[in-house]
Amino acid sequence: MFANHFADRLCNAIQNKQTPLVVGIDPVVEQLPPELLTGLGNHLQLESTANAFLEFGRSIIDVVGPLVPAVKINIAYFERYHSPGVRVYRQLVRHARKAGLIVIGDVKRSDIGHTAAQYALGQLADSQFEDCDENLGPDAITVNAYLGLDGIKPFLEVAASCGKGIFALVRTSNPSATEIQEIPLAGGHPFYLHMAGLLSRWADQPGTHGFCNLGAVVGATTGHAVAELRATLPASIFLIPGIGAQGGSLEDCKPAFDSRGFGAVISASRSIIFSYRDPRYKELASADWRRAVEQATIDQKTQIGNIIPIG
Repeated sequence: MFANHFADRLCNAIQNKQTPLVVGIDPVVEQLPPELLTGLGNHLQLESTANAFLEFGRSIIDVVGPLVPAVKINIAYFERYHSPGVRVYRQLVRHARKAGLIVIGDVKRSDIGHTAAQYALGQLADSQFEDCDENLGPDAITVNAYLGLDGIKPFLEVAASCGKGIFALVRTSNPSATEIQEIPLAGGHPFYLHMAGLLSRWADQPGTHGFCNLGAVVGATTGHAVAELRATLPASIFLIPGIGAQGGSLEDCKPAFDSRGFGAVISASRSIIFSYRDPRYKELASADWRRAVEQATIDQKTQIGNIIPIG
């Protein structure tokens, strides 16, 4: 077992920051602070937009770094801007890791065999190229496990080789997920519980805190599914999106956590990174948009702590 076992490192970070809150970095150019839009003009330009995203992302990381254990960076918001955007994604992963944060790359990759292995090496492993400046990969990534074991095994192997983790999609927070993930199987159990059962068979050895490096994405908007999935996946850390702008309930998240406050991380993105647009933080934002982000993070951390204390 790796001394830097991912699940152990994540639990330690949660204990250190006294919160399971993860801040998602999903930049949208139209919603950036006005000061970062200077020079962009009326037309999108790849390099200038990428540079604005870099400044925005670094500022978010610097503000929330002392407050939370991890950030989740969604590569989709960067890939739109081609190679300059992907470069910024890599730079932000490196900046966050050097700041001491756990970094989850929200990449949702999926394939089989050799192709899956290339995704795993490209998205999860640290770069082995000597002339690569952004050589630090994320600590964990999201993957789609619905292709079965031969689709997820390469990711598990890369994770095991470098002390990293993965979060497999199990029960997502989007409304139409019910059309597939809640299809009843023989015996009446929904399909997502079957997927959870497979993950429990594929999981690696738990670390000292009792959790393995194969986690699960479980939406906060799914209600009773959180408790059902915890019973099926007792050793998996849940990545729970859907809090904040998506309206997920913290009460529904409680079954994911043990008495120590371990077992899951709760992701909030738009409600924090764009909080300077929220009337509640208007006065703070008028002085510095970063102060609004800081206060929104503190407020979200407090709300979570009232429901899910860290023991």
